[in-house]
Amino acid sequence: MLTTRPTFVFFFLLFLSLPLSSFSQSSNPVYNSFLKCFSDKTKTPQAQNVFSQTNPSYSSVLRAYIRNARFNTSSTPKPTLIITPRSAGHVSAAVLCAKPLNFVFKIRSGGHDYDGLSYVSDKPFFVLDLSNLRDVTVNIADQTAWISAGATLGEVYYRIWEKSKVHGFPAGVCPTVGVGGHLSGGGYGNMLRKFGLSVDNLIDAKIVDVNGRILDRKSMGEDLFWAISGGGGGSFGVVLGYKVKLVPVPRVVTVFRVEQFIESGAVDMVHKWQSVGPRTDRNLFLRMLLQPVTRNKVQTVRATAVALFLGRADDVVSLLRKELPELALKKENCTEMTWFQSALWWDNRLNATLIDPKVFLDRNLDSSRFLKRKSDYVATVIPRDGIESLFKKMIELGKVGLVFNPYGGKMAEIAEDATPLPHRKMLFKIQYSVNWQESSPEIEKGFLNQSRVLHSFMTEFVSNNPRRAYLNYRDVDIGVNDHGPNSYKEGEVYGRMYFGKNFDRLVKIKTAVDPGNFFRNEQSIPTLPSKA
Repeated sequence: MLTTRPTFVFFFLLFLSLPLSSFSQSSNPVYNSFLKCFSDKTKTPQAQNVFSQTNPSYSSVLRAYIRNARFNTSSTPKPTLIITPRSAGHVSAAVLCAKPLNFVFKIRSGGHDYDGLSYVSDKPFFVLDLSNLRDVTVNIADQTAWISAGATLGEVYYRIWEKSKVHGFPAGVCPTVGVGGHLSGGGYGNMLRKFGLSVDNLIDAKIVDVNGRILDRKSMGEDLFWAISGGGGGSFGVVLGYKVKLVPVPRVVTVFRVEQFIESGAVDMVHKWQSVGPRTDRNLFLRMLLQPVTRNKVQTVRATAVALFLGRADDVVSLLRKELPELALKKENCTEMTWFQSALWWDNRLNATLIDPKVFLDRNLDSSRFLKRKSDYVATVIPRDGIESLFKKMIELGKVGLVFNPYGGKMAEIAEDATPLPHRKMLFKIQYSVNWQESSPEIEKGFLNQSRVLHSFMTEFVSNNPRRAYLNYRDVDIGVNDHGPNSYKEGEVYGRMYFGKNFDRLVKIKTAVDPGNFFRNEQSIPTLPSKA
């Protein structure tokens, strides 16, 4: 007996030293089934890449890429499993192992889906978190880059800057946005008037399809490549990454930010901007921010012109003195810097010319705020009295801001069916924006209602038949899909707003590549209805 006691004590202590999650996870049949399949298919143990709700790291992994605090509460539905693949083979295995379990399979790259559809569902679901697939390989010799879906835009810009000071890539201004969602949904930024959308600069892509195959552009075919170039990646498979064409940027660019208020001529400036922003020199991206504010104890609207000019300050001052004198731009309003520094400036970094470029490698994990976004497109100039009435409505509501993003230039030259995003001929896109700090159902309800009221107010001024919307400004107010017997009809409601006539081609491609509708979310592309 004495000879066996040390062995018993050793194993008892070993038992105590194991985390409780080892036992609670092992008692989860879904976890066990998936993990066994996943480990078998990858031929390596995969427990470190699969998290059930009892894993001590589960919460931190889930929260790391939740960007909207509305979906970061105790009552928010949580995934049964989170899978964090580290290779294309892992993604393939995850798809094949998840399919027989009949869970909704959400795909998350950067977590910036405004309405949380990449990590929330009201049905039992898994989250495939691509944040470990973050390689960015820049080839200046042929002016291309391969970008993995889990990389962030900040990492993309930094890796380009490492290799060249005269190359860039046309994509968004928020550095923590994930490449997978941004590019698969179209990808726009402040160089779109010069170079088009991100998807107008794609060369190749890699995707895992519903059968677990890893496909490139040649093997997936032009239809599927077209679909994931603006139709959203989560409807067709798991996008692993894109090969993109870099674009030339001058060594010196110019940025500026100029404010006006109602009492200092904002109405005239914004009204005139509609005819200038979309038609001016394509080297100029002149965004207009509208925000209700209190100034000198009086409620007003602040109109802020925020610009990137791919050239020198003297040239943009001269240009806008002629085209938009209402702005009253002066050279002292302008700052010259490199293109990469301008990306820092657009991210509201102070002293963009002095800051360490490595700040763009910071993913800013587990940081979120309460927010709601909506979108619209404007096809014809809003009359001056329409701008006046808009300002009055914004003051009445009190919180919701608007962002006017000009199109024109290169955008207007590209056919509406060249990519799934059809809104090429619009004058500008509107983003409705409201943020708040307090976690309160009543406060949230009030701000959501404000955004909807302003959206309704704008009906007479924006596109119609269909009223257009931008996929990457995700908005479940315009329709959701339960993926039941009425899936096609439900999908057509939001699908026409996001994709116009291109919706029909997307549905055909979806039906061909994923007939069982495994890849789905509340606003994914539906399959064609089955014929009775």
